[in-house]
Amino acid sequence: MSVNITLFGEFIAFFILLLVPIFAFISYKLGKRKSTNPGVIAFVGGCLSLILPLGLIFIAILALKKDLPKKVQFAR
Repeated sequence: MSVNITLFGEFIAFFILLLVPIFAFISYKLGKRKSTNPGVIAFVGGCLSLILPLGLIFIAILALKKDLPKKVQFAR
């Protein structure tokens, strides 16, 4: 039985490209609570998802970071 390595490579490339928006979305949602620049966090998370372990480490560190303090709004 012959194995087509090109097909396997295309599957891996498709899987990685599928993970980019998923990791960017997760990074954005976490970045809204943990940072003042969620867009930059989403971009970095999307870029790091191209190398799967780095993307997972980035999201884990972001999830463990403390939330920003909530703004207190006074009623007028």
